Amino acid sequence: MTTAQPLDVQPTPLALLLLGRGSDPRSERGVECPGDLPAPSDPDLVARARAAKERLGDRVFVLGHHYQRDEVIQFADVTGDSFKLARDAAARPEAEYIVFCGVHFMAESADILTSDSQQVVLPDLAAGCSMADMASAEQVAECWDVLTEAGVADQVVPVSYMNSSADIKAFTGRHGGTICTSSNAQRALEWAFGRSAPGAGKVLFLPDQHLGRNTAVRDMGMSLDDCVVYNPHKPGGGLTAEQLRAARMILWRGHCSVHGRFSLDSVDEVRARIPGVQVLVHPECTHEVVAAADHVGSTERIISILEDAPAGSKWAVGTELNLVRRLANRFADQGKEIVFLDRTVCFCSTMNRIDLPHLVWALESLADGKVVGRIRVDAETEHFAKLALERMLALP
Repeated sequence: MTTAQPLDVQPTPLALLLLGRGSDPRSERGVECPGDLPAPSDPDLVARARAAKERLGDRVFVLGHHYQRDEVIQFADVTGDSFKLARDAAARPEAEYIVFCGVHFMAESADILTSDSQQVVLPDLAAGCSMADMASAEQVAECWDVLTEAGVADQVVPVSYMNSSADIKAFTGRHGGTICTSSNAQRALEWAFGRSAPGAGKVLFLPDQHLGRNTAVRDMGMSLDDCVVYNPHKPGGGLTAEQLRAARMILWRGHCSVHGRFSLDSVDEVRARIPGVQVLVHPECTHEVVAAADHVGSTERIISILEDAPAGSKWAVGTELNLVRRLANRFADQGKEIVFLDRTVCFCSTMNRIDLPHLVWALESLADGKVVGRIRVDAETEHFAKLALERMLALP
């Protein structure tokens, strides 16, 4: 009987990154968090956060994304979606420090739009975005080469979702494209198609295939056949030159890990369980879920619809759980029943990395004169990314 020899298996860089034991300087995610965090069980965390914020005074401006947990959102000076918060930061030039309680691409956008004298801080550098990570600068450059070889690049205008890294925004700016949000995606697509002769233009939509497809088909009357999906993990994106020439919408194979969980079964189940319920979902959901919903809208639109909803109405909401739970509590005294669309609990795991210990650590460090978790976008990337953002701001 032979003795089994140990296998000489070396973990890959990706495995180490996922385990938090490595880093990728080209990725928007990071794993380094120097310094000691307060214990999450520290009963004085709220008081410490409040005291540090008071010491900083007007020198700090805290932004809180809607998907943040309540323990963090209570310290936000303003709340909103990613682009609204970045613009709010730019409107506060007197604030020396912008503490962004969100994820990496949001803090990058704030750094792009604020002045050079302001410093943007992300309390946990590992708070990334799975969707934004699905499109790297190298992959998108390779995609453009594929489009060039197919003879269609000169017909393509890139439109990138706000939920993308600064590198992808810069690529968009370099190639004459624009950024969009879930609120103005239709205007952005109309602008992009309007730059070519009728019927001749194409859009490369990055990085969320579902928002691109839902906007093109649901809002603009295109067909599913007008859309193809470019898979960066397949040669040539998994598409032939003929498919690229025939397509109007070239959708990047990316998605939101939260909104992608909702299914048609989720919609059917909640309708059977709660008679008279209205289904309200985010356009990052799959096309079949959006088609089956009663209402579709951005985060701000979801909030607005529920604010205007009559007392006693019933709603199943397909978006991040922190926000759904907050809205359910907010409108409970009005008799509005608001439930999560899926029975499976689903927080945005990366957004939830910004917890109270990380916020306290960041604020106390700033109050002591030490800048931690700073987000910086290099000058060239900032120039082209801002160009794409400015085109969005100029949309009619």
